Order: sequence, then structure tokens, then C-alpha cells
Amino acid sequence: MPHQPASSALSHIRVLDLTRVRSGPTAVRQLADWGADVIKIEQPASLEADGALGAGRNTADWQNLQRNRRSLTLNLKDPKGMELFRQLAATADVVVENFRPDVKDRLGFDYASLKAINPKIILASISGFGHSGPYANRPGFDQIAQGMGGLMSITGDPDGGPMRVGIPIADLSAGLFAALGILTALIEREKSHEGQWLSTSLLQSQIFMLDFQAARWLMQGEVAPQVGNEHPTSVPTNRYLTKDGAINIAVAGDQIWRRLCGALGRQDWAEDEGLATNGKRNSRRDELNSALGEIVKEKTSAELVDLLTEAGVPCGPIYRIDEMFDDPQVRHLDIVQPLETEPFGETRALAQPFQLSRTPSTLEASPPTRGQHTVEILEELGVDAGDIAALQEQSVV
Repeated sequence: MPHQPASSALSHIRVLDLTRVRSGPTAVRQLADWGADVIKIEQPASLEADGALGAGRNTADWQNLQRNRRSLTLNLKDPKGMELFRQLAATADVVVENFRPDVKDRLGFDYASLKAINPKIILASISGFGHSGPYANRPGFDQIAQGMGGLMSITGDPDGGPMRVGIPIADLSAGLFAALGILTALIEREKSHEGQWLSTSLLQSQIFMLDFQAARWLMQGEVAPQVGNEHPTSVPTNRYLTKDGAINIAVAGDQIWRRLCGALGRQDWAEDEGLATNGKRNSRRDELNSALGEIVKEKTSAELVDLLTEAGVPCGPIYRIDEMFDDPQVRHLDIVQPLETEPFGETRALAQPFQLSRTPSTLEASPPTRGQHTVEILEELGVDAGDIAALQEQSVV
């Protein structure tokens, strides 16, 4: 079956996907979900066992990452396989890879080699630590990047020791930044008519995600500590235990502080000059959090959310994942769409978190089985049936 674009937005773009594990597939998913013709290039099954490099195909994790693309098996270590790859590269707009930095040079799909085949091609590379420097050849792993990128030092309760966050945020952010870089390079190519090489890494992406916490050090010389569920600079912003659970309350600024005081019947706080500004509240954060906690625990989460929302104070329940997906606003946003997969049949998956009004994204194509589209892609290249059979017999494809 030919390419079934998930959107018309990027249906004119062809992507060769050499990625594995998570950061690379995250980047490619952004392109596939917006309609790019993504050809996932995998080792033949005889050369690489399922799950050898991360989650196996029949897991929710793999299926969630790999929709809206076609699969071609190709042994890039075989000269015949590399010749087929070069033919594909001549037809492609983008190549995405997240091997260790030296692999692309060794196998021959570095940018200089690709540019010689196709001057308009864009090579996107994701590494653990960058493509040069003392750590360039270290293997990248999300939790390692979380630790080295400073995130674990500001996550968790005070004096509780470094804590990783509950999602692979270095992998995910590196993938999203790579996708953003690809789109930027595609837009630039409209002017220059030339491709280019873009690179990012788990470490760079994780550091960038520190955002204002990094700026506190770079501009003010402040090293952010762990503050648990409290906001590091905005007081009071915290998780508070209620009669039947917990909620988040976020007081960002003095006006919202006064609204909170009014909603909770504590006009005396609003009139207390010692609490009038965020800086003053910060110096009394323990006292304030304790007093707020005593008030909040007397009401249910629903009562408090209604009360504070009416007063214009940012707040919200703290959901388990199943509760979150049952929320009426989440259901309204259509962040979940139906998807057909081989291991789970008719199931559901996360859709894109933004939509375009004329060219929406859909979950058009099921995650492919290994090599599902090998024959059709090779036929598109002009390889005849007899040669395809011979390549399969030799484990080239």
C-alpha cells in the first residue's frame, strides 16, 4: 500500500528514519503525524532480535511511537544495502538518525556523503552528549542526561537526594527539538535551495529545559535547591492535602494572592504588610504553607477547585493517569484517538497536542510490522521482483 499521509501539511516531504529507542522516534513521529512519507529503515529480523535495542514491537511504548510510517528492512552494513539507501537518499528530503556520532561516518551516511548524493537533503542527528567534545562517544541514556543536565538536583523533596522525573524528559525534549530543527531547516531551504546538517543531544536539550532555573544561576548566581512540590520562586504555590485527596494551588503575583485571601476568608492576610509581596511571602513560606494546609484540609478537592476557580485563583486536582483521561476537558480536547495495532487490535493512542485548522493530523496508519513495506518501497525505486527476492535471500533486505 502506498504512503497514506496522516495530514496534507507535510505530505510533500519524504523522511528516511534510521532512529531507534525513543529520542529519534519522537522526532520522526512529529513529521509522520503531520503527513510526511516516513520510511523506517530497520535491520532484517535475521540480523537483529526484536527488542534488542529497547522496547519490543508488541509493547504499548513501541506502538505509541511508531504509527504513520512505512517499514523497510535494509542491512546498511552490506554494500548492496548501502547502495539501496543511497538511491533512497536521492529521493528524500530528510534523514534522521540517533546512532553514536561515529556510526554515520563509518557506514557512510554522514552529511558530506549525503550532500554529494542530494544537495537539498537535511540530516538530523541526535546524540547523548553532542557530536564533538570529550563525551561525544559516550552512550546516551535519558536518566544519565537528567542527572548531568541538572534536573535531578532540583527535583524531589528538600534533603531527599536527587530524583528523576517520571517521564524520559531528556529523550522527549531532544526529539521535539530535533523535529523543530528539521522544520526550521526545511523553511530555510526554501530560500537557499540547500540542505544542511542539524544536531542536538539529550544533554543540550535537558539543559535548555531548565529554563528559568538555569537563568537564575547564569544571571543572578543562584543555585536552585530542591523544593519538593513547592514552586521555587512563587509563594504560595504548592500541593495541599484536602479532606479527600490533594490539589495544586498556584499564587502567581500579588493580585492572585489577594484573591486567595478573599476566597478563604483571610482578609487579615491581605492586609498584612509582611505578606504583601512575593518576596515577603517567600521569607515566610513555611509558616504560610502550614496555615494554608490547615484551611485546605477541611474541604474536599472539588469544593476547593470550585471555590478558588470562581475567585480567579489558579488551581486544579491532582489526578492519577486514569482519572486524567476521564476528565471532561481532556475528553473535549481529543488528545486521544483510535488506532489499530497488531498486538492490541482496536485501541487508543495519544494524538498530537496541537491542531491545524485546514490540515489536521490523524492517526492514519497502524504501526508497521518489521519490513511490512519493503517490497513496495523497493518497487518504487525500480527494483524488479527477481532482484528483491535475491536481496531477501541474502538478508540484505
